[in-house]
Parts: sequence; structure tokens; C-alpha cells
Amino acid sequence: MTQIFHSMIAALLGISEKQVGQTLALLGDGATIPFISRYRKEKTGGLDEVQIEAIQTHYEKLNETAKRKETITGTIREQGKMTPELQKRIDETWDSAVLEDIYLPYKPKRKTRAEAARQKGLEPLAAMLMLQREPHPEQRAAGFVKGDVKDTDDALKGARDIIAEQVSENERARNMLRNAFARQAMLTAKVVKGKEEEGAKYMDYFDCSEPLKRCSSHRLLAIRRAEAEGILKVSIAPDDEECVERLERQFVQSGNACGKQVAEAVQDAYKRLLKPSIETEFAAQSKERADDEAIHVFAENLRQLLLASPLGQKRVMGIDPGFRTGCKVVCLDAQGNLLHNENIYPHPPVNRSKEAFAKLQQMIEAYRIEAVAIGNGTASRETEDFLKSHAFGREIQVFIVSEQGASIYSASKIARDEFPEYDVTVRGAVSIARRLMDPLAELVKIDPKSIGVGQYQHDVDQNKLKKSLDQTVESCVNLVGVNLNTASSHLLTYISGLGPQLAQNIVNYRAENGAFSSRKELMKVPRMGAKAFEQCAGFLRIPDAPNPLDNTAVHPESYHIVEQMAKDLGCSVTELIADKELRSKIEPERYLSPTVGMPTLKDILQELEKPGRDPRGPIKIFEFDKNVRTIADLRVGMELPGIVGNITNFGAFVDIGIKENGLVHLSQLAQKYVSDPNEIVSIHQQVRVKVLSVDTARKRIQLSMIGVEQ
Repeated sequence: MTQIFHSMIAALLGISEKQVGQTLALLGDGATIPFISRYRKEKTGGLDEVQIEAIQTHYEKLNETAKRKETITGTIREQGKMTPELQKRIDETWDSAVLEDIYLPYKPKRKTRAEAARQKGLEPLAAMLMLQREPHPEQRAAGFVKGDVKDTDDALKGARDIIAEQVSENERARNMLRNAFARQAMLTAKVVKGKEEEGAKYMDYFDCSEPLKRCSSHRLLAIRRAEAEGILKVSIAPDDEECVERLERQFVQSGNACGKQVAEAVQDAYKRLLKPSIETEFAAQSKERADDEAIHVFAENLRQLLLASPLGQKRVMGIDPGFRTGCKVVCLDAQGNLLHNENIYPHPPVNRSKEAFAKLQQMIEAYRIEAVAIGNGTASRETEDFLKSHAFGREIQVFIVSEQGASIYSASKIARDEFPEYDVTVRGAVSIARRLMDPLAELVKIDPKSIGVGQYQHDVDQNKLKKSLDQTVESCVNLVGVNLNTASSHLLTYISGLGPQLAQNIVNYRAENGAFSSRKELMKVPRMGAKAFEQCAGFLRIPDAPNPLDNTAVHPESYHIVEQMAKDLGCSVTELIADKELRSKIEPERYLSPTVGMPTLKDILQELEKPGRDPRGPIKIFEFDKNVRTIADLRVGMELPGIVGNITNFGAFVDIGIKENGLVHLSQLAQKYVSDPNEIVSIHQQVRVKVLSVDTARKRIQLSMIGVEQ
């Protein structure tokens, strides 16, 4: 069975069976996707994370189907209805829909109309009608009038119920209907009477109809959400007349009285059994496709957000701005530790601006602040203006930082554990400051659904969403790597091979024994075995370690290769890293071995080129238009600076410095046809946009990037 799975997955993904087998062996041995893609390229033939994940997903699905086959086979055997032909069909089928169609006639049923008719002894009458040879079925039906069968009409009705069920369980009939749904099914939505006002936000869908195959994922998810809220009545249907005609051509063989009875049963089968069944199937399929697309969009946005440029280890002031309640100010050291917090009231209605300036001046000097992070919520622009209108005697960079999810973090157990003696306002301001220093390290503490990117994330399959987002976070954390001596236990949890327990053990060990001086020392951490060390070591960094390789992505299992390179060139590893000319003399072919191939050697040389380099780019200062503060300040034709805050498959939402974000529709991103917004924009990208329209009542702003110099 395993070999069959390997060949099926290889054919599906267009890779070799050997690659599939080796990858599944590594996964089965407990290796993580980031570890396999980074450090086992020789084994997998250089597969990336996406391909490895696809192998894993397909393998899990095939295993599920295999288990389902066992259940189906067992049920049919218990009924004594298994035949060699039927067993062969089940064995050869890996399509879930086909498998369920094969099983349908044997599936134990709850009490159906057909089952009730069978119990009344009407199955022979149904078989006679299906032969369509009897000119007077009523006369034959009279012979079945006894017991619970009241009269001939009742007998014929029961026989038609049996025929209807047989038609609905016929594989050919079901496939014909599936093809009709796939080709021509229309998705129709109508507002439920009396719900117009309550569902005003769904007014675009109050009376709409479009081919299901052309319905975009965001529209489908919006329609399904409205349906779940009781606002819309939704249906999926092909051309009913054409479908009934085709079914009749299959089952009605005669124009006599029996043929008419069968035709009536076929119509009933379509309306009562077949159509609802296939509609449910297509509703589930289309929802699953829409979910997958929305989850993909969300995961991509999350990846971009987590890999946003960090300010780095600077002394930062975080400000959670407000009017009446004041601005909560915190000061952090370069490691993100909280040094001080207090409130200032520079804005109305309190207006203690002189006192606020004096306090800020004092804090900036006392804690040698190098940058300020201001949350982008209420009073954000006013707080930014206040800071920029005062001279603090030293160069201070001011950044506006998204505070999406900061309130979720500040009330979480993670925040309470970090700052048990402080309230939620202090924790929120700390989160804002730390997001500027290292977005990845801070955002991993927040449920990704609360970060404010993606589309309809609460409407999609939550298990699939969680799995995808967890994999995205894991991928980003391992791509960047973490500082072993400063990382929180929560951040360490996402490192390959470490779970919550080992991550906490590392933090506890660090607290008791001081900073790690080498990766090797990890083996002293309680419960750190050889396997866990193998998985995690390459992703953990130790700046200023005695061995410079401990601050690189070179895995400890490959240190001997670098040491040999240095030895062959008559220098130390430190000198090799520092001297480009020395590195240019390395001949990688000399270091090939049965276990070390060219992919690993190329990765090592690349890492020696830029040891420990953060793959994230440098952060840029940004300013909104000073004249735009509310939606009322917008005018059609205005060109404004903005920051991309969210990307969906229908366009990008841009923050232009007011409460409402504007939408740059897919068609307005570029002069050319764009199928994926990520081709043009990315999260946190600084762009210039033109105002196309402003709907103040619905608070909708349409923007364009076409013809605007970027």
C-alpha cells in the first residue's frame, strides 16, 4: 500500500517516487518541515516547504481514504453482499465521491420511504414496473393490497418510492447530475423577507445569481455567512428540465403505463433525493475551495506581516495613544525589558501638553531612547504631531505601529505571565514598542486571527486554518532563526523540534545558569535528546559565541566541514568568515561525501558569506499626509501616501492615516491584468494612491495605484 501511495503522490505533484519516499521517511522519523527543507536537501532532491507539506497532506488524505475503504468493505461483507467485482472496484478507487457512490446502495439507512415500502412487500411490484412491459400495472398492483397497503394507489406509490431510491443511488445518474452541476449550476441568493434592514451590509447579494464555477471565494464566503445569519436564502441548481429529461432517457424505456409510473418516480427521485444530495455535495465542495483560497490568502498575509522589517535592538519608547484617558507611555531597553511606565495627557479634554512634553523629555534622556513606537488607534496622528512638533535634544525616530491584537495580547495568559504586576494598558504599550523592535518575536504571542489580516477567517474551516497558520508561523520563525539567549519561551515553542515543555526548560536553564555560550550546551537542558537537538540547533543563534558558527544557519552536524575548509586554507574559522578572498579559494567539490552533497555545501558557503544575516529588510520611516485626518478631508483625485494593511484576493486595503482603510481593487493595482494582488503589493509596503470615490455613508473609500508614481 505504501508504494502505491508513493507513486500516486509522485504523479500528482510531478516529482519522483524516491523523493516522496525519502520525505515521508523523514517525516515519519519526527523531522519537521523547516528542518527537512533546510538541512536534508540531498534526501529530498531539494524540495521546498510547500512541496513537503503537499506530500504530507496527500499522504494523510490517502490514509483516511484507506481507513474508509476498510469500513465500507467490512459493512458490505457483514451484509453478505460482497463480490469479487465489487471488491476490485473498491480496491482500485481512491476518489472519495466515487467510493461513496459505490457504497450508497449498501449503506445502512435510517427509515426511508423506500425502506417502508419494502417492508410492506412492494419490491416485486417495483421490479415489475422497472421492466416496463406490463400494459395494466394497476391490475398487478391490486394483488399487493393487503396488510398496511390500503389500495392500488398506495401500492403503486410505494413501488415508485423504491424506484426513486434506486434511481438516486445509481452511479451513472449521479455522475450525469454532477457533470450538469459542474457545467451549469447557478448560485442564487435572495434576501429573506423582513431581513432587509438587519442585513443591510449584505445588500449587494439581496437578489443575485451567477454561475457557481465563476463565483469568487470572497463572494461565496460572504453569501454563506449571510445565509448562516438568516439574512439570505441560498440555492445551487442546474437546469432542472434538462436534468430530468436526461434521467428519463436513462430509465424510461417505454411510453406505456409502466413507463409513466417510472417517469413519475424519476421526477420524484430528482426533486426529493438526487438534486438535494448533489447540491449539498457542491455546496460543500465550493465552500471547501473558498476556504482553501481564503486560508492561502491569510497565510500569505501573515507570512508578510511576521517577516516585516525589524528596528532591531534599540532603546524604544512605546505609546498607546488616547484622548480622555491619556497616552500610556513605556520605556524599554534594547532587549525589550520594561524599564519605566507612566501616563501623559497632551490632548483634549485634559490638555496638559507642557507637563506631557516635560515628562517625555525626562524619559527620553533618562532611558536614552532612540525611537518611538505609536499605536495606530485613536489619537495616533495627534500624538505623532505632538512628538514631531517638539525638539527633544537628540535624534528620535518616530514610527506608527499597527496595534491590531495588542489588546488581545495584553489580556492573555502570556502577557500576565510576562508582566504579572502591571495592568493591561502597560502590557498593550509594551507590545506596541516590541512590535517595532521585532515584529516576529511579538506577533507570535497573539492568535493570528486577531492580527487583522486575511478575509473571512472566522467563516472558514477552523482546524484547517489553525494548521495552516501554525505552519506559517513555524516557517517564519525558523527562516529568521532566534537568539537563544533572549527568545521568550513562546517564541522558542515554534522552533523546529521544540514544544512548549522543552522551550520552557531552555528558559529555566538560562535563568539558573546564565546565557548559553555554545549550541552544544543545549544538551544539558533537561529532556533535550539527540533528536530534538538535531531538529532545533541550526535555527538557534548565539551572537558573540566563542565558536562563530553558533551564530549562523550552519548546522552543528556540518561544523567539521567548515573546520576542514579553514584547515585546508591554513586559517581559523573566524578568519575564513571575515575574509572574502579566503572564501573564494574554497573548492566545494573537495568536500563532497556520501552524506554531504552540493546543495548542503552551497548553503554553507552562502551562510559564511553573510553569517547570521536577518533575511528581513531594513525598516523605513513613513509619514501620512498632514492634511488628511478624517474621511471628510478626502477629495476625488487626491494622491496620498499609504501603507498596505491587508491583502485579499479582490484587492488590497491601504491605511491612509484615517480611521477607515481604502480599497485598491484588483483592477486598480496596475495597468496590466492582475490575478493575484501579491504580484504587485505586500503587507506593510509603502505606496502612493489616488482617491477614486468616497462613500461617506457606508464609510467606503475606493483607491487606485494606476498612473500614480510609486
